[in-house]
Amino acid sequence: MKSEIIDGVEITWLGNAGFRLRGEGITIYLDPYGLSGNISPEDMADIILLTNEHPQCFDPDSIRIVRGSSTTTLLPENMSLQFRGDARRVEPGDELIDELCIKGISIEVVPSYTHDPSSGHKQTGVGYVVTIAGKRIYYAGVTGLIPEIHDISVDISILPIGACTMNEEQAAEVVAIISPQVVIPVSYECAGSNSANMQIFAENVYSKVPGVEVLVFE
Repeated sequence: MKSEIIDGVEITWLGNAGFRLRGEGITIYLDPYGLSGNISPEDMADIILLTNEHPQCFDPDSIRIVRGSSTTTLLPENMSLQFRGDARRVEPGDELIDELCIKGISIEVVPSYTHDPSSGHKQTGVGYVVTIAGKRIYYAGVTGLIPEIHDISVDISILPIGACTMNEEQAAEVVAIISPQVVIPVSYECAGSNSANMQIFAENVYSKVPGVEVLVFE
């Protein structure tokens, strides 16, 4: 696992699209992935946020490993996985803020989808904007360059790049639109396609919005 601390928020890459956030004494897992063995009590999830059932970010075994009796899990309405305990179905537009916030953490559910014009296929899920330690963090999920991104304003952005989401130039355009302080690219590999080139992405970002830091975990 690779970690960085940004203004009081510890961001840990778990592999593929999985991340862990820590701040304000709260541990949040974003699409937990690739975990195994016993997890220490301090690594158990207070909150789990799931975006979709794409094979690169959906790992039921990892979810079970970090999910305890007091964990709150958010998942899209169309996800097939069933949970006992505190599991809440969400959809874009839901705002768990103010008196509705979860364990002191404000969470906004935002649109996340891809659309293939040639086949008409549309894959939908959700993305999240999480406010932790005073920082707004956008976890995009499996999404393309969609119009709704114009409504998002954050400090840190975790964006997918790959043939089934956005190419390097499209992802850089998202960065230009939302203008975060830091962007963390995530490479989504799809069958029959090459991995995204993080150097090309970074060059595109620096040409469009020079003040944004590109933080590559891979």
